[in-house]
Parts: sequence; structure tokens; C-alpha cells
Amino acid sequence: MKDVNVPALVVFVLFFLLVTVMGFLASRWRRADDSAHLDEWGLGGRSFGTWVTWFLLGGDLYTAYTFVAVPAAVYVTGAAGFFAVPYTIIAYPLVFLFLPRLWSVSRVHGYVTPADFVRGRYGSRPLSLVVALTGILATMPYIALQLVGIQAVLDVLGVGGGENANWFVKDLPLFIAFGVLAAYTYSSGLRAPALIAFVKDALVYIVIIVAVIYIPIRLGGYGHIFSAATEHFKQVKTGAMTLPADKQWTYATLGLGSAMALFMYPHSVTGVLASKSRNTVRRNMAIMPAYSLMLGLLALLGFMAIAAGVGSGVKGYNSQLSVPQLFASMFPDWFTGVAFAAIGIGALVPAAIMSIAAANLFTRNVYKEWLKPAATPADETRIAKLVSLLVKVGALVFVLGMDKQAAINLQLLGGLWILQTFVAIVGGLFTRWFHHWALFAGWAAGMVYGTWLAYGLASPATKHFGGNAAKIPGIGEMGYIGLTAFVLNLVVAVVLTLVLRALKAPDGPDETKPSDYSAEAGDDELENAPEPVAAH
Repeated sequence: MKDVNVPALVVFVLFFLLVTVMGFLASRWRRADDSAHLDEWGLGGRSFGTWVTWFLLGGDLYTAYTFVAVPAAVYVTGAAGFFAVPYTIIAYPLVFLFLPRLWSVSRVHGYVTPADFVRGRYGSRPLSLVVALTGILATMPYIALQLVGIQAVLDVLGVGGGENANWFVKDLPLFIAFGVLAAYTYSSGLRAPALIAFVKDALVYIVIIVAVIYIPIRLGGYGHIFSAATEHFKQVKTGAMTLPADKQWTYATLGLGSAMALFMYPHSVTGVLASKSRNTVRRNMAIMPAYSLMLGLLALLGFMAIAAGVGSGVKGYNSQLSVPQLFASMFPDWFTGVAFAAIGIGALVPAAIMSIAAANLFTRNVYKEWLKPAATPADETRIAKLVSLLVKVGALVFVLGMDKQAAINLQLLGGLWILQTFVAIVGGLFTRWFHHWALFAGWAAGMVYGTWLAYGLASPATKHFGGNAAKIPGIGEMGYIGLTAFVLNLVVAVVLTLVLRALKAPDGPDETKPSDYSAEAGDDELENAPEPVAAH
């Protein structure tokens, strides 16, 4: 048996019990007029104001895996691990341009998912289907990585029986955590993570502020921390304190591609569509960069772990444990429990939102669109609840049955995949020029090309999918595969649209109109949703 940190475990369990109670009580918070409607279960009744949305999106985008992986990347690679900071800074001005438009048209027509919008805009069931399936495919490994974050905490806490215990005892705490998550998500829908996000984000901010002040004092100041990290990277030669010249294209393209992909993920869109007004979305995009400041401070923990000697001399050390072990070695036991609760709850909130988003996609764009067109709102809600359970079970089986590196590789691949929906979704918010079959072909080209390139990349840990950068054709520099695939996607979509327009190929009906994209809650457009009209 491992040595269990009892005080830390007690604090961790108390916070876990708190959010469990909050999760079940959330069904009574902002009680739904019609709980059998998917808008209520899957989007919280589209009723969240600025602060609820801010906490919800923060809890959605800044996950337990972020808490663990960003400093772990800095711990291993140094400056290159900071790429997450500029990409989140780029993302919010970018999405400020199109998310209010997506909110408005979705509110007018009752769209629950981005694939709903694609179906309405282009009148194409196949294009809508591939957008939905891409979203589900990209979300699944993301949910699995929240389990990786919880496992890292449980491992350092010493619970689970150790490596020699049988598989059931070893992973029992994980079963309990996700069993409770599944239960209150099923019961309360999006209201549960929205309410719990207040606790999660408050804990994260408290822990990071304390960490960036208290730990440097323990370690002799930031000067010593940076000196220790500099010396460490000189010795191991696997990273650097400044970005090498041959990594700059990779860094820049990865940052840009990740920024473009961030709000293509269905769970991000779910948080946006749950907002009660267009101005709520705009205000959130203006204040969300506050989380980027937190992310920059969080990344510094990687250097602190190096200075504290975490993992030093351990062959094959798992860098994902660097932050939990740093907290365990630096903080008093009781505050270690608080820090671990921040990470643990930071897994539960996004995992709940992601499972709801995946369930919404399946229900609206697979089940209702292809399997049971006559499904009632109550049928949709029932199926969405069941699918949300299956999604979480699938993620649990994935993590327990496969190597953790596979989950990380697939999550990186998920970013590549979801980026290929950008042209159809964002392009459709501004123009109807693209032909839906051209968009379908562009999506297919980007998916196949990007996946094929990624498959051929090896690393010390794996033979395939071992990285996310390859030489950019025509430029010769190493760059993010996802962005290269996106460019190919866009080129194919443009060229084929020109060809199909020249051939006067028939287009699908567009059920939207220009005024839908600037509508606000309470506008006449919302009270009298327009009938579908043919494309011009």
C-alpha cells in the first residue's frame, strides 16, 4: 500500500462531497419551465448571464488537464510549453468576431449544436453529419484526459491500493468520482457544471495565487528558480528557457491553429449558446482573457518543479505528476488537499460539459436527423441523457484500457480534426458562397491529410501519432499539421466551389436570413421564427 496523505485526502473528499451536493441541487437552480426539453437539459434553458457564463466557460476551457499538462510541458520543454498562453490571448479577439453571430442565429432557429447551424445554413444532411461526428470524435479523448488529471492527483494522494493491487481496487476512487459525475449530470444537465464551476474557478485562482507567492519564497525566489531551470535544460538538452530558432514556426502555427480550434469544440459552443443574450457573449469574450493571466502563472509551476527537484534522477519520470508532487512537497498537508480539490473538480466540470455537448450532437444530428425524425423534445432529452452516460463510460474504459500516452496523442489529434470544421461553421456565419459539397470535400481532404501526416510521426514514447508538427509544403519550415490541413481544406473548398458554381450545380436551401445573425433575445425574429426559404 502507498502512504496515504490523510489530511490532504480528507480536505479533498470534503470538497468533492460539496460539489456532489451542488450537482444534484442544481436541478432546482433556475428551475426549468419544461424539463423535458433539450434546451433546458443541454443548454440550461439558454438563461445564463455574464458571470455564470464566464465561470462556465472558464470551467469548460481551463480543465484539470490544463492544470497538469501546461506546467508539465514547461517542465519538459521550457519556453515551448508556454504556447498555450499566446493562443488563448489570440483566441478571444478572433471569436469575438463570429460567436455573437452564431449565438443570434442559433437563438432565432433553436439550434442546439454547431451541426444544427450547418444543416440550416447549407441544407446539407451529409455535411451536418460529418461536422457532428467530428465534434464527437474530437471530444472523446478530451474527456478521457480529465481522467488522467484525476488519476495524477489520486496517485500522489496515495489512494487506490498502489500498482500491485488488483485493477478494481486500484481504480475504485476513479469509478466513484465518475459514477457521481454521471449521476448528477444525468439529473441536472448543464446546470450542474455551471453551478460547480463557481467553486472550481475560485479554488483554482486561490491555489495559483498562493503557489506563485508561497512556493518561490520556499525555494529562494524567482531568481533561483530561473537559474535552476536554466542549468537543468543545459544538462538534459531536451528543452530551453528561450525558444530555439528552429521551433519558432511550430510555436506560431500551433498557437494560431489552437486558437482557431478552441471554439470549434462542441463543449465551447455549448457554453456560448447557453448565454441569455448576444451582449452576454460579447462581454464574456472581452473578459475571458483574465484566465490567460492565470494560465501564464500556472505555467511557471513547471520551472518551480524543476527548482524543487521534483522527479530529479527518476528514470522515465511521468511529467504529468510534476505539479501534484510539487504541491505535496511544498504546501502544508491541508492546503495540498485544497490544491488537489482544485484539480479534481477541474476535471469534473469540463467532463460534464463535454459529455453533454457530445450527447447534444448525437441526439440532434444523428438520432433525430437520421434515425427518428419524428422524435419529440422529450425523446431528445431522454436520448441525450443516456448518451451522456455512454460517453463518460467510453472515456473511462478508454483510459483504463489503453496507455495514457495514447489518450494524449488522440487529444492532440482531436485538435487537428475539430479545426477542419472551421471553414463550414465560421465561413457559413459570414457568407453563403461556399457550396456544401465543396465544403464536404475540403473537410475530407483536411481530415485525411492531417491524420495521415500525424500517423507517420514517431516519438520515444510511441511509433505513431508522436507529434503535431511536420514540414510545411512549399515553405520547408516545421509547422502545426492541423493548420496545414486547414489550409488544404480551405483551398479545396474554394476551388471546388468555383467549379460547382460554374457548372451551376444545385445548392441546398438556406433557412436563415441576414437579420438572424444580429438578432438579440426578445427581438421579433425570436418570437416568430422564419420559415425555411430557398437559397438564392
